[in-house]
Amino acid sequence: MGNDLAFSTSLAGNAERHASIIAAWQLAQSSPHTLRGYTLNLLTYCTWLDGHGLDLLTVRRVHLDGYRHTLTGAPATVARTLAALSSFYRYALAEELVDRNPVATISRPAVDADHSSTQGLSRDQALALLEAARRDGPRSNALVSLLMFTGLRISEALQARTSDYAHDSGHRVLTVRRKGGKSAKVAVPAPAVVAMNFYLATTGADIVLGHSMSRPLLTTATGKPLHRTSAFRIVQRLAQQAGIDGQISPHSLRHTFATIALDSGTSLHALQDSMGHADPRTTRRYDRARNNLQKSAGYDVARALA
Repeated sequence: MGNDLAFSTSLAGNAERHASIIAAWQLAQSSPHTLRGYTLNLLTYCTWLDGHGLDLLTVRRVHLDGYRHTLTGAPATVARTLAALSSFYRYALAEELVDRNPVATISRPAVDADHSSTQGLSRDQALALLEAARRDGPRSNALVSLLMFTGLRISEALQARTSDYAHDSGHRVLTVRRKGGKSAKVAVPAPAVVAMNFYLATTGADIVLGHSMSRPLLTTATGKPLHRTSAFRIVQRLAQQAGIDGQISPHSLRHTFATIALDSGTSLHALQDSMGHADPRTTRRYDRARNNLQKSAGYDVARALA
């Protein structure tokens, strides 16, 4: 397992010195989104260790406590960073490369499960963004319509291929890969179908029947898969054109999908399924009426027993 000294005398940095175990840990991640985020967190941590002459596989809790106090940002951001490091050390422990997980007992900030910091859009803002996307061009219209009318995560939309776009029991659906690697069919409402078909230069029949070669659903002008950074920039630019202030991102459209669905009467259970949430508390974050006294369950019981 190596020596018990936390300090390293090697000239190589931790990321280079332990590249093999880091690569193996990366292969164990099932979600591309989690892989990107966790890798960035781990490499940032390795840089901090390098600056303090510490080794990735021999540090102890006291060193992690020191790193914990350098972390800034929202509680959820700090918690995700510690979760990433704990994930790595759990893997290293399973491979008998360390004798403990030094993150296991680190105090983590409390995260309010009923609160989302993502900026959503009002109904009027959503309509303005859709109109800005329509004016901007077929790809922008397809991207914004797909996110707004399905509530997909941006990673799910960008990983989809034309072969995932199909019919099922009279519904136009898109099969996507959810968090954790699970596959799910998502209903694509008519406005998004129109935008997608126009963008793909098809009625949709040739794709559904398998008459066309499968390719990324959303692409660059050269046919390469659209990168999430490009998608962010497109949404931000369209939001500015629509006169919407604030930090608008693709996740803002997912947030908007959820709040408008709930305001329109969609049940929390149905919304949870549509959004692919494993935990119903995640769905409740979007319920703007959850503290409305008019919706108190006590009134329903009183009416039922009257």
